[in-house]
Amino acid sequence: MVERVLVKVIGFSDVERHALNTVFRLSEQGQVAYSPWMEEAPQDPQLLLVDGESYEAALELAAPAHAGLQLIWIGPAAPEDASLSFERPLAWPQIVRSMDALFSPASSLDFDLDAGAELDVDLEVAPDEMGGDTQPPEPLPPFKRALIASADRDQRLYLRARLALANLTQADEAETGPQALEMVRSQHYDVALIDFAVPGGDGWSLLKALREARPAIAHLIVTKSRPTAGERVRAWFQGMAGFFGQRPDPEKLGALLQKV
Repeated sequence: MVERVLVKVIGFSDVERHALNTVFRLSEQGQVAYSPWMEEAPQDPQLLLVDGESYEAALELAAPAHAGLQLIWIGPAAPEDASLSFERPLAWPQIVRSMDALFSPASSLDFDLDAGAELDVDLEVAPDEMGGDTQPPEPLPPFKRALIASADRDQRLYLRARLALANLTQADEAETGPQALEMVRSQHYDVALIDFAVPGGDGWSLLKALREARPAIAHLIVTKSRPTAGERVRAWFQGMAGFFGQRPDPEKLGALLQKV
């Protein structure tokens, strides 16, 4: 039986997050499966994975809710209560084997993952010792990538949480319109959540540019403080997948994200 461990992740760069999410996916093949913990999760996390060089680290560790959690610290000056600590550059195979040892000493997930490179994993299963051929596992579905554009950090965190609940864990963030445009012109996004008031340009002009950008964004979702009925209609005619208030209704947004 697979043991599932919810991991609260604090800090880390986009590249490291990409590698870490791949680690979570690959762990589904082992005896211990890891999943990112989100605020809306029905149960508490069992493991705290902290980037000690991030500004959030000290704030998070001071929270009483973290008492008793297994703690893995990345970076210098690890706290005394850390179960494990590692220095950069990160060696994900070593980290995962250590995580396994915390929760199931007999289990181990063995693979190579370079945090600075794209993952290339051969999932083919070798013939068994009895001479019969085993079927290779079903291929993992491709990652779907999201873009969040908002100057409001709290809103970005809220939208990232809603994305994660829809299994969309690969998300980039932009704080201005020009940043968002630059990102969509160099990276394919399956969905983009754009704050109409994001700094750096007129809202409708920005949305038009995003809609016409190549690679194309399949689902373009907009948020705005108190959108009018006319604005919703205009957004629909311009091909927007949804037009929500500043904090989208969780059920309605979740239903839309399930279509991504």
